[in-house]
Amino acid sequence: SSHSSCSSFNPINPDSDMITTSPAEPILSPETAITSLDNEDNQIRYYAAWWLGKHQIQSACAALCQQLQDVRYRTVQGGYPLRRQVARALGQLKNIEAVPSLINALNCDEDEQFREVVIEALGKIGDSTAAVPLLQLLQSGTPQPYEALIEALGELGVIEARPLVEPFLKHDSERVQCAAARYLYLITQKPEYLERIIQNLNHENPYLRWAAAFDLGAIGHIEAAEAIVQAKVGNSLKLLNIKRILETVLESDKSEIEKQQATQTLFQIIDQLLIQL
Repeated sequence: SSHSSCSSFNPINPDSDMITTSPAEPILSPETAITSLDNEDNQIRYYAAWWLGKHQIQSACAALCQQLQDVRYRTVQGGYPLRRQVARALGQLKNIEAVPSLINALNCDEDEQFREVVIEALGKIGDSTAAVPLLQLLQSGTPQPYEALIEALGELGVIEARPLVEPFLKHDSERVQCAAARYLYLITQKPEYLERIIQNLNHENPYLRWAAAFDLGAIGHIEAAEAIVQAKVGNSLKLLNIKRILETVLESDKSEIEKQQATQTLFQIIDQLLIQL
């Protein structure tokens, strides 16, 4: 549950979350945004990538893919802010045509944060050709953004990763443990893995409670919805994740009767939460 919310934009610090000023040339159409990806000003380029992702402009896919190789915008620490924002945008587009370029971008060793966002984007797009390269990263023996990697393997339903993922249930990071439990639940449907995530809803660390709510939202299980309602997290966060569970149920291959029962329960939960807001 690496959830970098880049719904807003700060030209002074592109990877932070507040809109302060708008770029010099207003980006009001897909055409100006695509053209702005090649602007002289790196902050305008960054804003253009953010805008294209936010508005899910499919015609921008090829132009965004080209910017995954960008070398012009580099921080003192050696990171590539534009590449990161482009990868986020491609994850929002969920366009299968971006997959080869994203797989290629996994080779970037200078910026681990960039690799993490690329992995997340591949998980969101959900194309099975990403399974092998992601498995290779997990087997590489070199440190990786494990949380994002294990989650993406779960989203892609890569069963072969199971023996590699199981040891991560004992990882130093509780976030990584949670990602492993989420993967194992998605692959096996065994309730013990769901329980493992539900326990974290009452963790003393609010950040872990928050992450667990997102993990359960991604799983899309009614039991998870009932656990989220009881959790010590804010109502707006509860609503967001109940809505994600509802979407998962509607997209699933459950029978119509099961879907109907599940959606009824979820709508009742949503109504109760709205009354409390």
